[in-house]
Amino acid sequence: MLFAAGFGTRMGALTAHRPKPLIDVAGKPLIDHALAVADAAGIAKIVVNLHYLGDQIADHLKNRDVLFSWERNQILETGGGLKAALPLLGDGPVLTLNTDAVWTGQNPLTQLLTAWDPAKMDALLLLLPAENALGHSGKGDFHLDPNGRISRANGVNAPIYLGAQILKTQGLSAISDPVFSLNLLWDIAIANNRAYGLIHHGGWCDVGRPEGIALAESLHV
Repeated sequence: MLFAAGFGTRMGALTAHRPKPLIDVAGKPLIDHALAVADAAGIAKIVVNLHYLGDQIADHLKNRDVLFSWERNQILETGGGLKAALPLLGDGPVLTLNTDAVWTGQNPLTQLLTAWDPAKMDALLLLLPAENALGHSGKGDFHLDPNGRISRANGVNAPIYLGAQILKTQGLSAISDPVFSLNLLWDIAIANNRAYGLIHHGGWCDVGRPEGIALAESLHV
């Protein structure tokens, strides 16, 4: 699943009339960078959630073999958006990828698929040390123990979540609120010692703010 429904408010004027996934970085829209990652990983079914200026994204992807999960009435956040898309995604664990970043190095989805162990994992998140994450500001997200399990962290030296993961979706049915963050599902997995992290083998840049565009283009070269 590609998350593409957000308002992109941190982009300011750049998203006044254009959704963030259609902002160009290194000559092509951000969502095309995400699709290239999915294509290179051999992903057969791709679902894109849409809300803010979603018609523009749908038109851009009209010749692509993707499915759209429309959030027309309200934006559902990551958890609600994933839950609403389950009829399109089908059963089983789901890969999710944010559409506001640029990657180098090993394909992030391939890296996740190679490390995924459903016998012990309910969630596997791709991480990077905060000091190596271009365009990111703020504290780290997770501690990573020697066995690869994650726990919450608020330290500047902790790795950050990069917006790519594999997640079992069964727990979504127990959440009744239609609008919620995937943080709820992560916290359940952490409490059950079934949440894991993996350090990305490559570079990454957040393109959540205007200055992130130039940073991403320097990384992508």
